Formats: sequence, C-alpha cells, structure tokens
Amino acid sequence: MSRPLTARQQHVFDFIVKTMGEFGYPPTRAEIAKALGFKSPNAAEEHLRALERKGVIRIIRNTSRGIRLPNQEAQDVSELPATVAANNNDLPPMGLPVIGEVAAGSPILAAEHIDRYCPLPAEYFTPKADYLLRVRGLSMKDVGILEGDLLAVHRTDRVRDGQIVVARLEDEVTVKRFQRQGHQVMLIAENADFAPIEIDLRTQSLDIEGVGVGVIRGGNGQALG
Repeated sequence: MSRPLTARQQHVFDFIVKTMGEFGYPPTRAEIAKALGFKSPNAAEEHLRALERKGVIRIIRNTSRGIRLPNQEAQDVSELPATVAANNNDLPPMGLPVIGEVAAGSPILAAEHIDRYCPLPAEYFTPKADYLLRVRGLSMKDVGILEGDLLAVHRTDRVRDGQIVVARLEDEVTVKRFQRQGHQVMLIAENADFAPIEIDLRTQSLDIEGVGVGVIRGGNGQALG
C-alpha cells in the first residue's frame, strides 16, 4: 500500500472484503453506495479509483463487479503461466479441472466431464476453488457471468441465502442465486428474461454441487449454466 487509507476508503475496502467473503464475488457500485450511504454509484466509483491508486484493489473495466483484491485477480486463462500450479499440494500438477457438459445422474467431477485442466492454484479464489465450470447462456449476465466464462466453484452443500450456486435438479445442472424459506427454495436468475425456478423440498430433489467463488473470462467452447 503506497499511502494509508482515509476512514471512508477503509469502510469501502472493508465492505468489499466482507461481500467477497460472504458471497464469493465483489459488490457493484450501486451496492456499495446503498450500503455506505453514498448519494450515487459515482461516489462509490471515486472511492474505488482511489483504492486502486493506493494499490489495495484492481478495477476490471466495463464489468459491474469488476473489483479484484491483489491476491484474487481473475485473469484470462491464456495469460496464466504453465507452471503456476506446479508446487501446489492441493492440486494435481495439471491444475483445476474444467468441467463441460454434465451427463444426467453422474458426478460432476467424473472423468468424462473434464475437458482439460487450467494451470491455476485453488487458492487463487477464496474460499478455494475445486473446479471451473463452463457457463452456457445468459441467465446470470447481470452479475457479470457470461456465455463462455469459466465459473470457479468451491465444492460444498452448505449454502447461504444470496449465494450463487451450482445446483442439480434431477437431470439438470444450473447456475443460479439461492434463496430459501422453509421448505421452499428459489433459484433466481440474474436476467429479467428468466423466471425463478421454484422447488418444494418436500416433493422435489435438489442437490447443491458448490458455490461460485469467481469468474474467469474467455473460457471458450461449449458452456454450462
């Protein structure tokens, strides 16, 4: 850090860290403005630029959630060095598996689903990623998860309201925002063109395959989500 943060900048930075810790992705300018009482998202943008100048965050341009911490910067896959995972004991030498089309009823990490491996350490994300899932469609475009991206996923079946999850509904695997009230679960798209998926846990099956912890642009190939 080149210079100390002002009190207001520290509040913004703390909110970014808190949001990333709880949901696995950074807040939007509008969310920062609402949480911290700014008059407009432009005020939040000014504080973000100041934080970037001081070296505590990096801003990804033209992306609503384009905020990265120095140890969590998402890069295009093609920019990653081939040796980046060589000394990581939590990964096989080839890196994180990239999951493509998932066959009905089979485990998501089954060998036949793995298109290739990305030379990226699991700890590049917080919490650590277990695999990268190819994104298909635009149901989550309003949170910056786009066709062809790779969604970094932490394997867990423990999920909180508001988190973006990889969910299995009978034979379908989908990426949506999770919301639960009693026996009722809503899987909510971040695109007004898509209706929420409603599940009654008393009569319907729902399995959580993991939570999204980051996005890598430019995954290429067929996508899932």
